[in-house]
Amino acid sequence: MEEGLEKRELEGEVVTKVVEVVSAIKNAKHVDQVIRALHSLVTLLFPFDSSLLSDSIDQSYRDQVEVPSAEKRHAWWRAFYRGAAFPTLARFLLLDVASNWLGCFPFMAQKYIYDVFFVRGLVTEVLQILVPFLQLSASDGLDVNAVLSNSERLLVLCLLENNGVLQLAREFGGSSKLERVTDVQIKMDVSRVAQVVASIPDKARMNSTTSLSSHVFFKQIVVQLLSLAEEREMILLDNVDMDEMDKNGALLFVGEMFSRICRRGSADLLTSELIPEVLRLVNSLLSSNNDSVTKELFESKPEMVFWLKIMESFSDPYTMERISELVLHKLAAQEANDVQAYWVLWLLFHRIFKLQASVRSMFVDKFLLWKVFPISCLKWILQFAVHECPPGTSLLGHNRPELLNTVQHLLAVWSKKEFVQTAPIEQQACLSLETMYKEELDGMKNAMHFILQGVSCRLESPNHLVRKMASCVALALSKIIDPKNPLYLDDSCSGETIDWEFGFTIPKKGNLAASNCGGKGVEGTKISTVSCPEKDSDSPSNKEKSICLKGKKKLLDFNALDPDEIIDPASLNLESDDSDEDADDGASENSYSSSDSSLRPYDLSDDDSDLKRKISQLADVVAALRKSNDADGVERAIDVAEKLIRASPDELKHAARDMTRTLVQVRCSDIALEGAEESTEDKRQRSLVALVVTCPFESLESLNNLLYSPNVDISQRIMILDVMTEAAQELAESKIMKPKHQISSLISVVSDTRPWFLPSSTGTPGAGSWKEISGTGSFRNWSNSYERELPPKPNQVKKGKTRRWSLQSPTQQNQMEYSHNKLPMYAAAFMLPAMEGYDKKRQGVDLLGRDFIVLGKLIYMLGVCMKSVAMHPEASMLAPSLLNMLRSREVCHHQEAYVRRAVLFAAACVLVALHPTYISSTLLEGNAEISTGLEWIRTWALDIAESDTDKECYTVSKRNLKLQRGLESLFCLPFLTTFSNISALQKGLDFYTLV
Repeated sequence: MEEGLEKRELEGEVVTKVVEVVSAIKNAKHVDQVIRALHSLVTLLFPFDSSLLSDSIDQSYRDQVEVPSAEKRHAWWRAFYRGAAFPTLARFLLLDVASNWLGCFPFMAQKYIYDVFFVRGLVTEVLQILVPFLQLSASDGLDVNAVLSNSERLLVLCLLENNGVLQLAREFGGSSKLERVTDVQIKMDVSRVAQVVASIPDKARMNSTTSLSSHVFFKQIVVQLLSLAEEREMILLDNVDMDEMDKNGALLFVGEMFSRICRRGSADLLTSELIPEVLRLVNSLLSSNNDSVTKELFESKPEMVFWLKIMESFSDPYTMERISELVLHKLAAQEANDVQAYWVLWLLFHRIFKLQASVRSMFVDKFLLWKVFPISCLKWILQFAVHECPPGTSLLGHNRPELLNTVQHLLAVWSKKEFVQTAPIEQQACLSLETMYKEELDGMKNAMHFILQGVSCRLESPNHLVRKMASCVALALSKIIDPKNPLYLDDSCSGETIDWEFGFTIPKKGNLAASNCGGKGVEGTKISTVSCPEKDSDSPSNKEKSICLKGKKKLLDFNALDPDEIIDPASLNLESDDSDEDADDGASENSYSSSDSSLRPYDLSDDDSDLKRKISQLADVVAALRKSNDADGVERAIDVAEKLIRASPDELKHAARDMTRTLVQVRCSDIALEGAEESTEDKRQRSLVALVVTCPFESLESLNNLLYSPNVDISQRIMILDVMTEAAQELAESKIMKPKHQISSLISVVSDTRPWFLPSSTGTPGAGSWKEISGTGSFRNWSNSYERELPPKPNQVKKGKTRRWSLQSPTQQNQMEYSHNKLPMYAAAFMLPAMEGYDKKRQGVDLLGRDFIVLGKLIYMLGVCMKSVAMHPEASMLAPSLLNMLRSREVCHHQEAYVRRAVLFAAACVLVALHPTYISSTLLEGNAEISTGLEWIRTWALDIAESDTDKECYTVSKRNLKLQRGLESLFCLPFLTTFSNISALQKGLDFYTLV
């Protein structure tokens, strides 16, 4: 009771003193009077050397000031800051003094008489006074700019330069030791103060100091709070147990402050300061204890206590997830090894991982399935959250049930077709099963079914990386079932190595390369691409082959001789023996150079290559292609087909339909030698392109009939669309040469005063005047010769070239003009039949479902045709039909990203193909088809950019919107129809590629 009475009396004295100081300042006429009034209060609250103010306060006044004892000064300080005195004086200092007197204060007086009230005060109280003044509105009699700038200066001085945020954590840590302060009250105060601190960058003016910008301000706060790790007395409280973290006010403030920083988008800044500190501690411990690092060793170190507890201070689930995600990314960016990464994760998360089920679910479910991480991060997550043991520990019997449950859960999601269609490629990391056993797979429910279903879905994908993932998983599964018979679904000798960080690396020739197929499984499967070694050139078999080839070559050299000529076999053999001896000095005694070699017969069998009938007619080509049992004849026909078609014989128009159908139905895999299928396929495709280019209508009729025919497979349909695409591009880039019409004047000009016998002055601009050339002969010529100086041509190196004019006229140059793009007249034949039946499900044809790759190729071909007829009248006629097809829900909202990318490309082609004047006229006239289609392109591209999960669809949609904005900008230009503006838009399509 007496203590309370004394406290109230002391608070009354302090308030009375503050009222006196305020009254003295209001009546002051000079700045020294203001300084003396504040000095009288400063000496009662803080230890102060009055000699620092010798310029403002004379010695006689300083001697009159009473200096209280340290105990009394501390009592006055507590009563001043915890009562009503400080808020009253602070508002007066921030408004009246800052506006009227502060500009006249000397530097020392401002620092020790004015700033001291805020710098050396109770930070929680100072903060609640200063921050509201950042949004002060204009008022009468006050210099608002001076008040605002002074408030910002004091905040920087208190919080940043004098580590005010760290002092806040200390204050809350000290309040945790007070028994009368409840936990609920501490949490409320912590949340309120953290909210005020985090709002400072938002409330500061735009032109304020850079120290109050969010990046610099939050970085300084993070550095201060992380330095709390060195103050163990604030972390290890006497009355707080290790498992009762909600009672530690210092850590509660750290967690709340970090949560506010993350919520304001600066989580990356927080982890950039956090990870280096933790890595430094882990590395120091690992270096001093190489082989004996245990969990107990980490827990026994006092410097680790702060890091063991820091994550428990986060009560916000978003902050926990965001920081955990960025910690993994930062570790990968700093190239931490597996041991370092494991102990960093264990140090930060192991306590909360055991205490909170939501954190366990975040690591095991969300991070492994729904977040995109590098392969190394996925390995660390598995090691920490699933194995729960350091790297290098044997996995036999170590948390094996949890491991199997995790793998089964991953398989259930990984095998779904919807996951393959909607998840980004980075998220579909390869599922590896290398450390699993056959008995474990058999014991897991539906494990084999899930694996086979997931592999099957990925093998149907058009993405090469996804198919490669399926091949790696199938290989790992086959090694588990039967290690002696691995299953290779693709060519392992291709020399291409897949980098499962989602890129390609080409190994050096002759080196063995490995691609890490790590990811969402147990361990990384390594698939080596082994190039087939060449046989030893010195082996006997190779020597015999070389001898046979040389002998055969020499025999073939006699084909040019007279067949009736008599040849001595002995002499022939002797010549062969001499050459063999020169070629191989180390041959055995049984070689061709033996003594009885003259008696050995030589090969007189005819080389049947010259007996085969040479194909030189289109009818012979068609006949040979139909003989499927004669593989050699079919191959020879494919070899000559393109040259014969490009020659455009008279019968080509009549044979084009039949030849097109026959070429499509040829099975190159049945006739070509092993390893040469691609070459034969390429020749067949070039022949079909030549047919479409030379006879478009006839060939396109057959191709369009075969496109939806049940008698062709998906590979043939894809080939048909590739042929049509290449042919359209070739027709669009074709050149036709024709004579240029010369327009000459029919009426001669007689007003020229020059003599009639001089040449005309017309010609190259800048040419000199004509001068007569004197003859060198003894007889005078019947005609005179003249010359003049011509200016150099743009590409001419030498200058001052002289040319002569005589009776003979020079050869006419540049008399041919080029006409480009033959496609417009055939564009309808390319596009309309192909668009007619795309949405009908027939026998063996389902473009909207199973055959989505064919649908994507079809849309891409239509887009190329539309782009190739840009600025032609045909574009305006074909665009409405193409837009109607693209707008159908089954097409534009297709589940496969491959189809959506093709639709984006075709929509961009429509934008470029339509002439701006046509678009302008249709909009003015109210053409519903075009206006509705263009509006759909804009809205649909916006929807794709906002909601599509595929990264490439997002990128292409953003470029599509940029292209449309460029088209809209043309309507604001006076030279709307100029070709330069149109071509500028067409260049935008260079960004589009169909993957």
